Amino acid sequence: MVGLKPSDVPPTMAVKFLGAGTAACFADLLTFPLDTAKVRLQIQGENQAAQAARLVQYRGVLGTILTMVRTEGPCSPYNGLVAGLQRQMSFASIRIGLYDSVKQFYTPKGSDNSSVTTRILAGCTTGAMAVTCAQPTDVVKVRFQASIHLGPGSDRKYSGTMDAYRTIAREEGVRGLWKGTWPNIMRNAIVNCAEMVTYDVLKEKLLESHLLTDNFPCHFVSAFGAGFCATVVASPVDVVKTRYMNSPPGQYLSPVDCMIKTVAQEGPTAFYKGAPASASAKGRVEPDDLLPSLRLYVFQIDNGVPKCQRLFLLLDSLM
Repeated sequence: MVGLKPSDVPPTMAVKFLGAGTAACFADLLTFPLDTAKVRLQIQGENQAAQAARLVQYRGVLGTILTMVRTEGPCSPYNGLVAGLQRQMSFASIRIGLYDSVKQFYTPKGSDNSSVTTRILAGCTTGAMAVTCAQPTDVVKVRFQASIHLGPGSDRKYSGTMDAYRTIAREEGVRGLWKGTWPNIMRNAIVNCAEMVTYDVLKEKLLESHLLTDNFPCHFVSAFGAGFCATVVASPVDVVKTRYMNSPPGQYLSPVDCMIKTVAQEGPTAFYKGAPASASAKGRVEPDDLLPSLRLYVFQIDNGVPKCQRLFLLLDSLM
């Protein structure tokens, strides 16, 4: 398009979908072992995993990854990667690709800027739509990540990703592929609210106290705090979501039953297994909760430069 600057050419819906999904897949390749370690820690101590857990005990994120590599092989932290990439292509594409349109829908006519409430509503709406569409891939991903294989003779319930979809649908019905949808939607809503509100409050306090100026370090610190707070608040729901999705038919009557049994058998601290709240002493905070908050800084710099839009897609896709 001759005579048009790059910022004058808004990305099409197809470009948004493809860009978001592709960026999310690249990010998943880097962070997938951390996600697998989180899943293993979250289900540790659960009844169905008790027999295998007698032989394998996980301590901390790095310790979990090293134990998996030692006992199951170097590729074990990437169990379920295919389903994970499928999830990112569907989840991130919908969540990010539709975000601007939904945000405009919620923005009152005549208003130039979107309020925090509007951004939260848009994030929750697109997140719920994305979770609903991508839930089967998430269920399969979690089950592969939670599966422990201690040797050649160990039982493998699924021979591959497509076999997992077929087996779950055959044994648990099609509804089994959407198991844990409500806890997943609830987690997404909690993270959206906690991140955006905490981010704005932290940035405002840092500027008011003159500890930092309105630059990248200020936004990074705010994003770090927002990601940490969001993880602390959402961790109980995340643990229930993981355990419920991974459970065989009949183990839990509902997500609420899963929550009650978890508290009764392991105590309330079980809700923070695998969370940065318990791993922060080791110097680790979930990258998929820290990086998305930086999208706010990217848009505040310049809302029209495609370079910033691409960075937004990369950071937000790690959610």
